[in-house]
Amino acid sequence: MDFNIEIDDLSDGAIAHLLNAHWQQMQKYSPAESIHAIDVKQLQRSTLVFWGARNDGKLAGCGALQQLSPVSGELKSMKTNVEYLRQGVAQQLLTAITDEARSRGYDTLYLETGSHDAFKPAIAMYEKHRFVACSAFGDYQEDPHSRFFKKQLK
Repeated sequence: MDFNIEIDDLSDGAIAHLLNAHWQQMQKYSPAESIHAIDVKQLQRSTLVFWGARNDGKLAGCGALQQLSPVSGELKSMKTNVEYLRQGVAQQLLTAITDEARSRGYDTLYLETGSHDAFKPAIAMYEKHRFVACSAFGDYQEDPHSRFFKKQLK
């Protein structure tokens, strides 16, 4: 299924709602200090751009790109609405965000995700798209509840 993937201005609240549900779900798998999902208060950071994937106007998923440096970025807040799981939403978002990172001239795209078995499908997708394990980056600390990945873009 093809989704309409566009930069989202966050005005309709759909991404905030999806990310709030995601944050609540993450509490099942990680202690609060190990949850790095963006909360609603952080959505408007100037270094963060969100994309929404929509099907007939309904939010199927979201993802964001945060600038870490002039030559690197972080993939953030990748989340698929449960109604659209395993339908290609995340892969299409990942492609759009990776393309944007390349167009910005980034050398490297990083991401952090959980280490619980619930994250295995996401990790498999990232590895399929040539992300490789790395150490903690940016403001992250090594944490048994987190896994870190990077992808060289050049």
